[in-house]
Amino acid sequence: MRVAHGFAVSQSGEASSKRQGDGQRFQKKAMKTTQLLNEASAPANVRPAAVSETSNSEPLHQIDFRLRFQNRGLSTAQVIDLLYQQTPRFWELCQVVGQWVWIQFQEKQPRNVTAQLSQLGFHRNRRRQVWQHPCGQFRTRSWIDPRDKYPTFYPAD
Repeated sequence: MRVAHGFAVSQSGEASSKRQGDGQRFQKKAMKTTQLLNEASAPANVRPAAVSETSNSEPLHQIDFRLRFQNRGLSTAQVIDLLYQQTPRFWELCQVVGQWVWIQFQEKQPRNVTAQLSQLGFHRNRRRQVWQHPCGQFRTRSWIDPRDKYPTFYPAD
């Protein structure tokens, strides 16, 4: 027997359960599987699939990603016209910053509103707390606020 990393190792390379110094044997710990944990946490009369459901049981809205990609390439004037025709509520809230269109809400919006914005080509900017549409002018991230750098206006005014 030889010693490797504090364990007694046999000639075949297998670790022995015998400690090197005191000659006592020790028991290896078995690793628990996630299957056992999931079954133990669920009540006996509930299926495991039902436990993993989220509290927001509202179905997800389907987004046509081809249309979203096309909408992201529209010009500023085309995006404003699209908002005016399809979603007048968003048109009243939109702000043009440089060549981008931004929409800002005071509170979190329901899934159907966010899906509609996403379908129109908007994406969420978490740092600035706005929905932004690039209007075909894709830019890299900026640390300065574009509202301070570029002219802004509200088309509804």
